Amino acid sequence: MARSISKDFTNGNIAKQLILFALPFMASNALLVFYSTIDMIIVGKFVGTAGLSAVSQSSQIVNFATMVCLGFSNAGQVLLAQAMGAGKRKEMNDIIGTLFIFVSAVALVFTVIILALQNQILTVMKIPRESYEMAREYLVICAVGLIFTAGYNMVSAVLRGMGDAKRPFMFIGIASVVNLVLDIIFTGLLGWGVAGAAWATIVGQAVSFIFSLYYLYRRRHDFGFDFKGESFIPKGKYIGMIANLGTPMAIQSGFINLSMLVVNSLINNVGVVASATFGVGVRIDDIVNKISQGIQYAAVPMISQNIGSGNNERAKKVVKYAIMYSIALTVFFMVLYITLGKYLFMIFSDDPLVHEMSSEFIKAILWMFPAFTIMRGSGAFVQGIGNAKLSMVLAILDGVVLRIGLSWLFGIFLGWGFYGFVLGYGLAPYGYAIPSIIYFLAGKWQKRKALAEDI
Repeated sequence: MARSISKDFTNGNIAKQLILFALPFMASNALLVFYSTIDMIIVGKFVGTAGLSAVSQSSQIVNFATMVCLGFSNAGQVLLAQAMGAGKRKEMNDIIGTLFIFVSAVALVFTVIILALQNQILTVMKIPRESYEMAREYLVICAVGLIFTAGYNMVSAVLRGMGDAKRPFMFIGIASVVNLVLDIIFTGLLGWGVAGAAWATIVGQAVSFIFSLYYLYRRRHDFGFDFKGESFIPKGKYIGMIANLGTPMAIQSGFINLSMLVVNSLINNVGVVASATFGVGVRIDDIVNKISQGIQYAAVPMISQNIGSGNNERAKKVVKYAIMYSIALTVFFMVLYITLGKYLFMIFSDDPLVHEMSSEFIKAILWMFPAFTIMRGSGAFVQGIGNAKLSMVLAILDGVVLRIGLSWLFGIFLGWGFYGFVLGYGLAPYGYAIPSIIYFLAGKWQKRKALAEDI
């Protein structure tokens, strides 16, 4: 396999490898948030506060399905990275083919469920009356295009597992350009409203996915997957491994997004302004978190390769450098948020009520930042060693026990309203961060058998 596609992280300078590997992921994540943010900005300008509420609520529902698919894609990434670290190159072709079919099937199932239950879902979400029809329209269009969203994430996970960060950046760059142009045309010039934003997003993702498949087919000899028909026949062994490893990861991703839906539902009771403010705030927060998440994306395959090769000490050093880099990024973004936070909200909305409420969101959400600093290293470690069950338990603690529980406690029981809901949302990640760093430091994980031994 050519070096231009895969990278060996079992030796060399860890600090340099991690930052150079992370930079394209950080840029990719920034673009990913950027093109989804375009929808919010253009909808805010051309449709208004009700449109912002519709996009923010419906996108959370679609994100739930996307993150479940991503959980299985990440399972494939870990398997590929450990197989690569163990030198099992021949098995990688079967893992990739099985992963393609598995994730595509999951995406199609979610599409059918969302289309069949769209009204019931929106009713449970307590979508504001002013936003309901627009939210339904956005949800239906995005559900139809879910296969493209899942497909892009699947290809990117495979490439990450093999140590390639540049191609995912290139593919998401294509989606961003297409989305920006079509957003302006559909929503702005043609006046299609929220539906225009949805179509722009889906077409951009479809173009990116098709281009990525074409590129990988042209480079199939370097890529390590032959694209032959029989290679797409799922192998029972790897279906089981992807399901066993991916189900806890999918539950983890799903519970976190499910908790988002519940918190959104609580906030929707406050009114359309609160709904729009939270939607904009989460989008801004996404920009900050997704950029720093590039460190975690880079650390996972590096940890996996070293665990697969039996080099536990080197894997531990990757975690430590990931936390160090995350601290630097967190300090920078906290200063940026404190000084320019309100102006960022003004980019999305012209509503002075949203601007006024943004200060409450900022004060509450800042409590989240230190938790994500820890999680970039410890979360990558739990995922990289393949301990999906622990990751699932921590995600349930984060998403259900704390995110929903604290939001209800502060927002309703203590009567703190919008500030309380956001504060509960912001404190929840400590339920993952603290136990995961304790697990890493305790060292009992070193007795686990590497997944590569069963591949």
